[in-house]
Amino acid sequence: MTISELERTASQVRRDIIRMVHGCQSGHPGGSLGATDVVTALYFDQMQIDPAQFRMDGAGEDLFFLSNGHISPMLYSIMARRGYFPVSELATFRRLGTRLQGHPTPMEGLPGLRIASGSLGQGLSVAIGAAQAKRLNGDPHLVFVLMGDGEQEEGQIWEAAMYAPAKGVDNLIAIIDYNKKQIDGSTDDVLCLGDLRAKYESFGWQVLEMDGNNMKEVVETLNLARKNAHQGKPQLILAHTVMGKGVDFMENNHKWHGTPPNDEQAANALSQLTETLGDY
Repeated sequence: MTISELERTASQVRRDIIRMVHGCQSGHPGGSLGATDVVTALYFDQMQIDPAQFRMDGAGEDLFFLSNGHISPMLYSIMARRGYFPVSELATFRRLGTRLQGHPTPMEGLPGLRIASGSLGQGLSVAIGAAQAKRLNGDPHLVFVLMGDGEQEEGQIWEAAMYAPAKGVDNLIAIIDYNKKQIDGSTDDVLCLGDLRAKYESFGWQVLEMDGNNMKEVVETLNLARKNAHQGKPQLILAHTVMGKGVDFMENNHKWHGTPPNDEQAANALSQLTETLGDY
């Protein structure tokens, strides 16, 4: 896709997020809106995938794991728009007995989904395991994982962060959605993360940074990370994003981490987001 086409797709994904969370009056719009550009670029431009031939083992294709699973509205929209399941199914988000639960789970057999996530801190470990499996199987494809910045407060993250460089897991590209907000406030106020770049570099990661809401920069940085892969070091991208991106009253406001918009707020939000691919 061109940058313009990716931006148009991201706009539709943001509309889907608002409509999904508003429709069931439950969910996490803030982080979902902020991470939309990064994951749109992954699924529609970067990853070598074939939704029509989905296999749980992921052999012969790139893999993506969402560690901060609470931003599932974003992932579901992108998966549906990419062709993993019907776009109309987005209307079932967080309904009892459906496949689109608030935190992703593969137990319902949703194509494109390989792990349950949302119990924070586990996704990097899973991605490392998948990356090592690809190396053992002689599969040259890459593994991507998206983590939250508040999630960096979890201890398991740092065990995994030490392990990947030590074992030369160089087919791994990890991304941190660095919006500097979490459910209770700013990350600085809740538990200051310090210098994330310096921390990961000290363990042996190659670290890149980007404006995660500038599609051109996102694509360029992902291209560079792919170029750097298979050269001895795992890659980490610090994606500087804005929580609630695209909706003015949600931007940079941690209160929208897990709060659904009411009717008036949803209408306001949708008026700011262009419908480009057709609403479900």
